Amino acid sequence: MHVLLVEDEKSLHQEMRQFLRQAQYLVDSAFTYSEASEKLFVNSYDFVLLDLGLPDGDGLDLLREARPREGQEASFIVLTARGALDDRIRGLDLGADDYLPKPFSLLELTSRMQAITRRKFGLKRTEITFGDGFSLDSTARIVRQSGQEVPLTKKEFDLLHYLLLHRGRVLTRLQLGEHLWGNVLEDDSDSNYIDVHIKNVRKKLALFAPADFLETVRGIGYRASEA
Repeated sequence: MHVLLVEDEKSLHQEMRQFLRQAQYLVDSAFTYSEASEKLFVNSYDFVLLDLGLPDGDGLDLLREARPREGQEASFIVLTARGALDDRIRGLDLGADDYLPKPFSLLELTSRMQAITRRKFGLKRTEITFGDGFSLDSTARIVRQSGQEVPLTKKEFDLLHYLLLHRGRVLTRLQLGEHLWGNVLEDDSDSNYIDVHIKNVRKKLALFAPADFLETVRGIGYRASEA
């Protein structure tokens, strides 16, 4: 999951960034309104963790600016010392997915992020079943087939998980590259990074059962079929 952390208090920012990276999130940082606005314009994110009291603007204005943008599918969690009911209501009315007042537990933050992911993709638990007897546990970060663990690397796991979350939808190589590396590949059309990772995932899954649910959409990207 690709996260934009918008927080100007540097010690808290560093603590959150380190914790999220240990939890296997890919984290971009912004300390100001202008930095966050630029990164939201250029990149796609799964989550935006947004402080309201930024030095050069109000986080609620950033939320208002970002939400209408075409292709902006990030889930926003507002993180703020403001405890007023009006601020919470305004944030939720502008499209925030959750609201966490400071101080907060980092474990609670990641639990809320996982809960939003489950709601967003219609999951009732952290385990996704797919293909011929496969299951993916997003918390334990393990893929199994009939009880046997499939040995995937971190990037392979993240790639498969992202495709399964968007099952039935075609994802471009650019979208997949941004998810895995956190930035736009400069020469995405000629890059075979994603193709190599898909090939490796298919090869490892095929040792246990057919992996034909991973479909190539020629000239565009890949799709995990819904069947």
